[in-house]
Parts: sequence; structure tokens; C-alpha cells
Amino acid sequence: MSDRQALSAKQKHIHALRSVAGLLEWDEQVFLPPDSSDQRQDQSAAMAKVLHAAETDPEIETLLQRLENASPNPSGDPVLRDARIEYDRATKLPASWVENHARLCSEAYHAWARARQNNDFASFAPYLQRHVDLAKERAESLGWGERPYDLQIDLHDPGIDAATIDRLFSELKEDLAPLAQEILDSPIKARPDIFRGFPIPEQKAFLEDVTSSLGFNYKRGRIDISLHPFCSGNGADTRMTTRFHEDNPLDSLFSSIHETGHGLYEQGLPLDSLHNALGQAAGMGVHESQSRLWENQVSRSRSFWKHYEPKLRTAFPEQLEAISSDDLYLAINAVGRTPIRVDADEVTYNLHVIVRFEIERRLFSGELSVNELPEYWNTQYQELLGITPANDAEGVLQDVHWSGGAFGYFPSYCLGNMLAAQLWYTALEQLPGLEDDFARGEFKRLLDWLGQAVHRHGARYHLLELSKKATGSSLSPKFLIRYLKERYLPLYRE
Repeated sequence: MSDRQALSAKQKHIHALRSVAGLLEWDEQVFLPPDSSDQRQDQSAAMAKVLHAAETDPEIETLLQRLENASPNPSGDPVLRDARIEYDRATKLPASWVENHARLCSEAYHAWARARQNNDFASFAPYLQRHVDLAKERAESLGWGERPYDLQIDLHDPGIDAATIDRLFSELKEDLAPLAQEILDSPIKARPDIFRGFPIPEQKAFLEDVTSSLGFNYKRGRIDISLHPFCSGNGADTRMTTRFHEDNPLDSLFSSIHETGHGLYEQGLPLDSLHNALGQAAGMGVHESQSRLWENQVSRSRSFWKHYEPKLRTAFPEQLEAISSDDLYLAINAVGRTPIRVDADEVTYNLHVIVRFEIERRLFSGELSVNELPEYWNTQYQELLGITPANDAEGVLQDVHWSGGAFGYFPSYCLGNMLAAQLWYTALEQLPGLEDDFARGEFKRLLDWLGQAVHRHGARYHLLELSKKATGSSLSPKFLIRYLKERYLPLYRE
């Protein structure tokens, strides 16, 4: 067996353990009985310990050294590059840290769910503080002690730091804030309240038809129900979740399409390389670009609904009988103030993300304490979105991410929106008649194009480099602003 084959065998073993750990996390949010969380904490901690032992196997260091010495450019080999980063980070982290982190993620998730249900941030605050402390401990161990938040960002989007995000977000906010204000002030108002009494079984059947038509392979994936929609797993076994409300069918539909975008990316990665960088995602910003493109640019377009409106009316004839096509399309593209990020429209969504970025940056710099979060959160929402959450459940407790210590993840949503817009305009240029495809219910040309432009590369290129490779341009908010103006101003100008 060659050194390359031996390293690959080690990576396949690690990948198998990670996928098992991922299934434990998925099950915890989907099927775990409510009083069984204590056992899941032990299981997650035990699994993390086993995984960490595999990741820090000294034989990997020996193999990496030999392969790096034999390579003329090891940093240019994505498999060696990422394997080195992962090994060095794993060996610098004590096993006790890994075990404590896994246990805390399980414990804090249930504490967050209870706190949100009871509108009780104080009960969740100690868990959040422990996550911040553990994140700073990890930064110290990995040599990022002076830049703990930059490490959190890098864990989700390699090569990105807070300064880069601040520059992009500042440029975006300069144009986005007045655009959002113009649309919010428009006398034309969508009416999302027109939806009433949509049976959940029919909703489920409709969204499964839509998501399979987009290209999701249900023979290697499934969709279930969870408190907060998410997608996990990989191309060999992709797990998605959504949630249902009888009076809000668009929530389950677009949540499902969003997660399908993640799923299509995972299923588009090279299946024989899932254990190394060539078969793994390029980062969460790229991941979010795929989910947001399918959810927004594709599925909120007129051409998409030219095909799916008749199907929706067939599925829900009584519920839609009094709703005109214009009112339906305006509701699909409704713009309004909401305190809830996942309910936000495309125009205001990125303002929600900017608030979270500013909070996380201050939390890690020490300018903001955990106990000050609710008040600061509400102040920022009033300043940037003109709305104050009614309580902590629809404010600082609304997102699941912090319960898993996923600091630095929120900026990925906005970075993904920027890349999605760039990919969209590139695809329109390179695929003439693309929107006519959607009107016929055909999405394969776009999926194949994304497969060539994004999916097939795995993590060979990270966000900033991939943007240039796929679109010919550096990542910029100007494409997103252009898209929002072209999509929404015709709807909201008299």
C-alpha cells in the first residue's frame, strides 16, 4: 500500500466516525425522546473521544511528512493541505476539550429549546458563556489566542476573517439599507395572511414533488420535521428537515427548498472522495450560496411559479380559490419587518445577519457580555430594522446556532447570498433560455452547470478563490444589490 493509499484509508475511517457522530446529532433534533437527552450527552461525548483519537493517530503525521516531502508543492495539493490543517488542529486540542465540547453541545441544545419555549434567556446564558469560554480555549490551543473570532470564522469559511467580512458588509449595508427602506415604505403591501387552513399532508406531498423535481435524490436522502430546519450528512446519506404550519405553507416550502439546496450540493460532491478535501464542501459560505440560489433566485421567480402555481392550486383548490395570481406572487415575494431571521424576506434578511456578526464580534472582543445580549440585540434590531422583538424567544433566543457553539457561522449566510447572486448572473449569461426551463419544470441544466462550476471542485478552492473561478469576479455585494433591485423594485413601485 502506498503512502497516499494509507492516508486515504485513515481518512475513510475518520469520515465514517464523523458520519456516525452526525447521525447522533441529527437524531437528537428529530427523533430523540424528550427525557433521553442525558444519555445522548454521554453518547456524543464518547463518540467525540473516539473520533479525536482517530484524528490524532501519530501514523497520520508520519504519512503526511513523507507525502509532503515527496511533493513539489504540498500546499497546492488540497488533500494534503486540508489533511495537514485538520491533523495539526486536532493534535493541539486536548481530548478533554473535545469531550467537553461534545457534551456541552448536546446539553446546551436542550437548554436552548427549553429557554426558547419558556422565553427565559437567563436559563440559557450559562451554557452560552461556557461555549464562549470553550471557543476561546480552542483559539489559545491552536495559536489564535489574539484572534479568537477570526478562528471561528475560519472554521466555517477558510481564508475569511472579520476584517474581510466587515469590509463586504459595510459596502453591502451602504446600498441595502436605503433599498430596504424604499421597499418597506411602499404603499404596495403583500398579504401573507391570505393563507389559511393548508393541510399538512398535502403540504408535505407538494414540497416533496418540488424538491425531487429540483434534483434531490430521495434514494440517498430524506426529509423529516425538526424545531429548526437543517440539512446534515453527505452525498451518500443526506438528511434534511423542515417544519409545518397550516396557516403558513410558504414557510415549510421555502425552508425545504433552502435545505434542498444544501442537499443538492452534498449530493453533487464526488462520491468517491467524501473522506477528503476533493469530496467535501468548500465552506459554509459556498454551501449557503447553493441553498439561497435555489430558494430565492430560482424558486421565487415568475418562471418557477408559471410551472408550479397550477400544481399548487390543484393541491389546494379551496384555500387558493379567492387568491389571484398577482396576490400569490406578491405573497411569495413579500417584504416586511419581522424580528425572526428565518422568516425574513430577501431584502431585509442580510440586515439580520449583520446584527449577528456585530454581536459575535463584540462578544469575542469583550465589548459585550453574555448577560448584555438581550438588550443589545433589541437595540440593534430597532436601529437597523426598525423593530423591537416582543420577547427573547423572538429575539436573542430565536436561533439554534449558539447552542452548538457555532460562532462565526452567521456571516456565511450573507456571504452565500453574495455568491449566489454572482453565480445567478453568470448562469443566465452562459445558459440562454434558463428561465424558460423553469417555466417547464426543468432544472437539470442549472444543476449540471452548478455541478461543473462549484460542486465538482469540492474544497479544492475556498470561497474567495472559487468566486473568481466560477464567475470571473471577486466576491462583491454589487451583484446581490443588482438582483434585489431587479426582482423587487418592479413589485413595489407604483
